[in-house]
Amino acid sequence: MSNETELCPACRHGVRPGATFCTQCGSPLSNRGARKEGNINHAQKAALEFANRHGFSDPGSISVVSAPESPMPHGTKTMPDGMPGPGGGTTMTTKLELAPATTGKRLGAAVLDWLGPFAVLATTFAIGIAGITQTRRNGFIVYDTGLLVLLGSIGLGVTVVYTFVILGLEAKSGNTIGNQLMGIRSADSDGYAPGAGVVFVRGILTGGLLLLGSIVAVILSALGLIGLVLWIALPLMFLGVVWAVLVVISNAWDKNGKLRGWQDKAAKSLVFDVKQGRNPVTTGGIQGPYSFAPMDLPPVQPVASPVPSGPVPGSRQGATAQAVPGQAAPARISPALAAPTQTSPAQATPAPATPVAPAVQPSHDPNQWRPPSAPFAPASRTTIAPQAPAPSVQAAAPAAVPSAQAPAAPQAPAAPPAVTIPPHDTPAATAHPDDDLERTQMRPGAARAQAVLRIRVDDGQDIQLGGSVLLGRNPAPQPGESVEQLLPVTDPGRSISKTHLHLRVDGDGVWVTDRNSTNGSAVTTPDGLQTRLNPGEASFVRPGSTVHFGDRSFHLGQA
Repeated sequence: MSNETELCPACRHGVRPGATFCTQCGSPLSNRGARKEGNINHAQKAALEFANRHGFSDPGSISVVSAPESPMPHGTKTMPDGMPGPGGGTTMTTKLELAPATTGKRLGAAVLDWLGPFAVLATTFAIGIAGITQTRRNGFIVYDTGLLVLLGSIGLGVTVVYTFVILGLEAKSGNTIGNQLMGIRSADSDGYAPGAGVVFVRGILTGGLLLLGSIVAVILSALGLIGLVLWIALPLMFLGVVWAVLVVISNAWDKNGKLRGWQDKAAKSLVFDVKQGRNPVTTGGIQGPYSFAPMDLPPVQPVASPVPSGPVPGSRQGATAQAVPGQAAPARISPALAAPTQTSPAQATPAPATPVAPAVQPSHDPNQWRPPSAPFAPASRTTIAPQAPAPSVQAAAPAAVPSAQAPAAPQAPAAPPAVTIPPHDTPAATAHPDDDLERTQMRPGAARAQAVLRIRVDDGQDIQLGGSVLLGRNPAPQPGESVEQLLPVTDPGRSISKTHLHLRVDGDGVWVTDRNSTNGSAVTTPDGLQTRLNPGEASFVRPGSTVHFGDRSFHLGQA
């Protein structure tokens, strides 16, 4: 097994194998058990390789050793497309690891970002200082600094406008001109777009001294204090440049894997190399893409069967089925009942052996009663109808009995005590044969199909709702809370909260609750009426409405 030390992707601190979070920074750790060599039993692998080389076979086993690796092109560091992985499959080419930006790339990006404004300031101040003229009035030397004030103000104004533009771009996407060219991105502590607050703190800490020197130079020049400009403002600007460089490369002295510089620690930000690793701003933050995490599917809804269940043996319908006229079982037992003293149990058993099919034709009407298809019961448990035997059967009985036994025929009314009736069966004497047949048979109808609700987010996501759902930038349930779905929505501008909305399906609509979000939520009904949601209060939303959360929205529809 590989002995490589595992590092936290956020702080680059060593973590224990199998840990779910970093003990240094507390960041959650993704599943690291799917590495190429992480789950291979090397002893079994060696045995299987030996068996394959010598032509042995192991019945019942499937080899999971890696296929022979194709040669790597000289000078490449990544695996070619379609590289075989464990079990003969192909490994993923998507980069899932995070790589912190090196000191050189940080400095290169800063130089590319601020070389232009610095050149503008230096040029305007140099031309302004060179254009200073002096005159002697009343014994005093008067300096004309009008050109310096004009050009210095222009240079400072251009620099301020450029600063706001570049910082706004970095706040929304973590990207600047220098970051794009050097292949790095800045992010907050969760790996998302840093936001205005983080970028402001980083900018003030890095270039605040240089900005202060420039403002002092313009003010002193406007007051005509050229000596102070040369002795105070210019040295202050020089120190500002040196300080900015030191802050940019300060991650080189970070003992925690050179991950954070001074400005990163103050603003709680991170800088990643997106050429060596993935871009967390666009791939779900430090935790990685949400599509790699298991999703809780909604439970399967029970469906009522449209086929009615048959009568239960031993029930009233079952007893009535054996008493329907037209069945031959009662008629076959009547001769034995006429002369019980002449018939032994062994002779009585063949009586129900040959069942006669009912004379009723099958019907396709689902409401009509059907006789059960269960096997016939023994003669000892057969229920006898109370009516007298058919005349043809009575006439045949004396013919089958010898003449010496003819007087036994009048004892036929005493035959019912010889028949054993189960105690749980309904007495036949109290039920009419047409009682259940003429009665409408009730059966449970099919359950009403529940409406299938779907939401379509403005970024194109189309999700079917089931049960309760949490929606936000990186939603997470509260302690003890149970939800069926977690729906993260990518928001580089950070206008939505981490857990912004709670949705609960109820019949043909959804109860929407704002989870005390920063920028709030609102609902626009199909007729165009917009209502703002009060934090913590559930509002019922019907299909066709649009829910707005932060700068994002979704449309509620019905499939």
